[in-house]
Amino acid sequence: MNPQEQYAAKRMTAAEAIRLVRNGDTIVVPTAVAEPPALLTALSEHRRDFRDVQVSQILAVRKFGYLDPTTAEHVRHTAYFFSGATRPGFREGVVDFTPSYFSEMPQLIDRGLMPADVVFTQVSPMDQHGYFSLGIAADYTMAAIRKARAVVIEVNPNVPFAFGNCHLHISQVSALVENDEPVLEVGLPTIGPVQEAIGKYVADLIDDGSTLQIGYGGIPDAVVMQLTHKHDLGIHTEMIGDGILTLIESGAVTNRRKNYLPGKMVATFALGSKKLYKWIDRNPMFEMHPVDFTNDPYLAGQNDNLVAINATLEIDFLGQCGSESLGPIPYSGTGGQSDFVRAANRSNGGKAFIVLPSTAKDGAISRIAPTLTPGTHVSTSKNDINYVVTEYGVAQLRGKTAKQRCQALIGIAHPDFRAELTEAAKKMHLL
Repeated sequence: MNPQEQYAAKRMTAAEAIRLVRNGDTIVVPTAVAEPPALLTALSEHRRDFRDVQVSQILAVRKFGYLDPTTAEHVRHTAYFFSGATRPGFREGVVDFTPSYFSEMPQLIDRGLMPADVVFTQVSPMDQHGYFSLGIAADYTMAAIRKARAVVIEVNPNVPFAFGNCHLHISQVSALVENDEPVLEVGLPTIGPVQEAIGKYVADLIDDGSTLQIGYGGIPDAVVMQLTHKHDLGIHTEMIGDGILTLIESGAVTNRRKNYLPGKMVATFALGSKKLYKWIDRNPMFEMHPVDFTNDPYLAGQNDNLVAINATLEIDFLGQCGSESLGPIPYSGTGGQSDFVRAANRSNGGKAFIVLPSTAKDGAISRIAPTLTPGTHVSTSKNDINYVVTEYGVAQLRGKTAKQRCQALIGIAHPDFRAELTEAAKKMHLL
């Protein structure tokens, strides 16, 4: 059969397509807005027909019915990275999580260490050659497609056809459903005066010609907004969002001075507006690739002057970053922070920035602490840390002694906490 005939033969309703799932299966779903709403809604509506089915995903953005704690024995969720939709389930004891570097997830799937029996994913319409594009998330899904018994796709005309290693042929598809609802849009985070102050410190340290990796959040986007006057920036990132699109439209991004994939910008997932998704569609400047390509510290680090900008929740006197939990309670996940910190450290002229407001809970708590809160999950180690930035300044920790690190971090803590932090450092024999 030709591609069009195969397409017609495999087209069915979402309620029919989910019958390819067997009891005990793990369904792999891509990052964020690439999750297929029609398929996951059908799974939710029929969840009591299944038993011991698991949905594994980074950053779920919708709270589908299958997240119901009372039906967890039928379908339950395993998070690679928590979100507002999945955090309550962890507290209720019905959502589990899998710790991992984002860059290593495809390898874990390939080796059978992370199960992938079925794939549910959104894709672009099929081209004349029979190919679909995973245009808003290639991430670990390309690896799961290689491993899965069944690949079920949701074809949506609003999903862009991206270039790069993100294509799936109709012959690899077990079933397809069609859905034309708009791809979910995620706006830019709120930027306040604290975020703006941190962003200025970071922006002042970014040179023309640098290649950027920018994480999600108010502070990374505050940095972006202050880079529009820069020249010949490049992009090699995990996530492309509207902040980066603003840089492109300002003319600051050309990718000309990248020495790895010059002229091209790469990402592994998109999270933004309809405008962003339209920009991605068949744009020769942009490529979507699996995360073991975009986030590999060796590959990303081949870009000279690679700048990585990521946020944390808490940091201790030695520079250990707790970026993914509140004490022992998971808040997000490891994601790609460590991947890109290490990539920037490898890069000739690279700079890795960890950014955070100096306080939390309306100024009641210092985010710079003598030790991390007990049980905190360490995301970036003391051996990888480079620049730390608060609204009070910049501390460069790489190559510094424990005493020098402690002094530098206290120097960028909120003034209200510096005296007690100094006393704590003396008791720890760091000062």
